[in-house]
Amino acid sequence: MRHLVVISNEPGSDKGMAPLGSRTEILTKLSALNTHPEATGGDVLYGPGIELFLSPQQDPILQMMLDVTDEDIAWLVIERIGRTLQWKFVDLATGNELAFATQS
Repeated sequence: MRHLVVISNEPGSDKGMAPLGSRTEILTKLSALNTHPEATGGDVLYGPGIELFLSPQQDPILQMMLDVTDEDIAWLVIERIGRTLQWKFVDLATGNELAFATQS
């Protein structure tokens, strides 16, 4: 199973990492991409081929852990999330960053 860290594409500041967004914003945006918690208030979001883990009670969200649960479909989902939300992904096994340009 692959593990990725999801972070903002925006540069950080002297205060730290750029946030991905508020918890509410993230849940709303990911819901539109068929990724959401099993129950209201849950910290684990499920999408096609992926699971996203939010830090409990953190707001705004600075980073998330993403587990690939189905290699066959996960990469299309990750690419769509990356392009739509302008997030990047860091593979914990290799240290490689995945960032996707927006489509015009």
